[in-house]
Amino acid sequence: MVNGMMDYEFQDNCVEYLIDKTSNLDSKQIITVKAPTGAGKTVILIKYIDEYLKNTSEQTAFIWICPGKGDLEMQSKERMDEMTPQRDSRTLDYSMMLGFEPSSVTFINWERVTKKGNTALKNGEKANLFEMIAAAHKEGIKFIVIIDEEHQNNTKKADDIILAFAAKNIIRVSATAKKVPQYEYYEIPEDEVIEAGLISRAIYVNEGVEDKREYADDDDYNYLLKLADEKRKQILENYRLIGSNIRPLVLIQFPAGKPENIKLVEEKLESMGYTYDNGMVSIWMTDVKINLDNLTDLAGSSAFLLMKQAISTGWDCPRAKVLVKLREGGSEDFQIQTIGRIRRMPERKHYGVDVLDYCYIYTLDEKYKTGLLSSLDKAYQVRRLFLKDVAKDFRLEKELRNLDFDGLGERETLQKIYLYFKETYNLGKDKEVNQQNLKAAGYNFDHQIDSKILQGVFRTTEQLSEGIVKNNINIKTRVNTHTHGIYLLHSVDEIKKVTGMQSQKVKNILMRMFKKGGSSKYKFVALENSDFYAFIINNVKKLKIDFKNVTSQMSGIQMAFSLEPKRVDFKIPEMEVYKYSEVKERHLMRVNAYREYTNEFITDKTRSLPERLFERYCEKNTDIEWVYKNGDTGQQYLSIVYLDAFLKQWLFYPDYIVHMKDGTDWIIETKGGETHGYTKNIDTQVANKFVAFKQYAEAHNLKWGFVRDMEEELYINNTEYHEEIMGCDNWEPLKNQF
Repeated sequence: MVNGMMDYEFQDNCVEYLIDKTSNLDSKQIITVKAPTGAGKTVILIKYIDEYLKNTSEQTAFIWICPGKGDLEMQSKERMDEMTPQRDSRTLDYSMMLGFEPSSVTFINWERVTKKGNTALKNGEKANLFEMIAAAHKEGIKFIVIIDEEHQNNTKKADDIILAFAAKNIIRVSATAKKVPQYEYYEIPEDEVIEAGLISRAIYVNEGVEDKREYADDDDYNYLLKLADEKRKQILENYRLIGSNIRPLVLIQFPAGKPENIKLVEEKLESMGYTYDNGMVSIWMTDVKINLDNLTDLAGSSAFLLMKQAISTGWDCPRAKVLVKLREGGSEDFQIQTIGRIRRMPERKHYGVDVLDYCYIYTLDEKYKTGLLSSLDKAYQVRRLFLKDVAKDFRLEKELRNLDFDGLGERETLQKIYLYFKETYNLGKDKEVNQQNLKAAGYNFDHQIDSKILQGVFRTTEQLSEGIVKNNINIKTRVNTHTHGIYLLHSVDEIKKVTGMQSQKVKNILMRMFKKGGSSKYKFVALENSDFYAFIINNVKKLKIDFKNVTSQMSGIQMAFSLEPKRVDFKIPEMEVYKYSEVKERHLMRVNAYREYTNEFITDKTRSLPERLFERYCEKNTDIEWVYKNGDTGQQYLSIVYLDAFLKQWLFYPDYIVHMKDGTDWIIETKGGETHGYTKNIDTQVANKFVAFKQYAEAHNLKWGFVRDMEEELYINNTEYHEEIMGCDNWEPLKNQF
């Protein structure tokens, strides 16, 4: 954690990678980083610079080049001053006066050094930029150049500037970075950014747009603005329901070179009650800017922002949730940067409410839509479907967590974790033997902290050139319980994430098992305080795996009365929004509970393989009246409570409800199957879900089962869970049961 900033594992991994590559003489000069918008690339770069300068003795000056006509370089500088106030961050003017000095970070706007007639390159009293760079080289200063939003600066003029620095490394960062063989390449996984709650779960494209309808240009505005406003109001209402005062913002992006279109949109918005005068409309164009004062505030007054592409870079307004992209004349290609403006979660968390955890795009520009869907894995076309009459009377009881009970107490939890370690690593009373066994299993008992764990592999250029440090040797850091206290807390928090326990509970359990002092009943090793710090920090990844394995163990008990979940009525939503992907031959799916449900909804982009196989199987089964695909999360869907090993309650959402023509109801959960003897199931809690599912089905007189595929044949199990399908009598062909 840097100066109060939240740590995320994917950010730390990227920092570690950059440290490693810029400290290794064998690495390629240019490093490309692809970072999804919202991943916190500015934070990552600041952390990297700080850690690099902490752990190198070379004379290094950083150059941070930012794009655009705005003040992105000042935003980045201010962020660095906030996060690492001890660092020497500068403007270009400051460095032009004093020169490029060791450990300095100079923020530069491209316009300043590439635009014709700029002051930085003029000959005069001050040495020009090239002369200042040459002077730094004579002083033995090495440069590392960071190019922010590198896609915008691939020009001949830009290349001349970059070449002049003769940088030891050039780090290019963008949401659209491409993998090039002659460059180092690192991509931050989008799923990890989503899991951290920083960006929306997915992008819904054209929800509610009628299929295959033709529009006149001026009708675009009427139709799309109406849909966008409906979605904005829906989002606003759901914020209110959870007690939030966030006001969602709709972005309206105009085609280039059509100023008359702005007037049409302004008139349409006015007819809807939204004007500049009442503060509900803002505009951000090159030549006109209105109502921008509180635009980026979460409770800002504007409901609509009129803009062009120029705003897409370096602008942060997390309350923006909807984008209306008006039709181009066919000249502009799809740009991913604007999409990033609506994907940020305003409070850096998901809410468990679908309409708040997704973002929305409305467009009738087919070229843009095609580019969007092909460029982003998490962009989906969606369609509203309406329930058939035959399924409207279906009722069932769903379960919700009982928040009055939060799992086992600390002592009982400790006992389970203790037994797991004892049995897994053959531990006993002899602490020396225990340490040897744990060490043999991969646990690190070094007295010092591996610097790679803290912030990457740190090697000075001097050490590398002298051959003192080999590529496979890491620098060790002596434990300082004051300095490294924050790293211990971070490690504990990482373990907390996989258990659902409170941080203090996790820390207490670790201390009982591994730290000197207190009762010896659960003590495997007795580490001194500083060694305990080193042990937890060095082994955080392995501890996470072990603690997660404990939680996935069978709870071993029936749902006790004190653990009983809350129960409420469930009915199938009369309107549902499903993701779809266009197919060459579209045909209606006969048995689905919703009208107009086609094979477009069961493509490899919208459904897993077991789900696709199951829905196709149902379509061919003449005994089935209808099938409902349940949602993955959300208050409106069928949920069942299960217990982990610590008796903590969690929700899962069975995939399908199947109603047979004879009146029998089935509840089906699909899981990854088996191929060539290897399981594709990644759910570590599957056994606990199985037990809860069985109890639920029996209590409600339902048929049920877990369905998995083996070589694309479906198998069902509703007896006793067993991971292997092949050779196990618990798994039988689905066709044997229905």
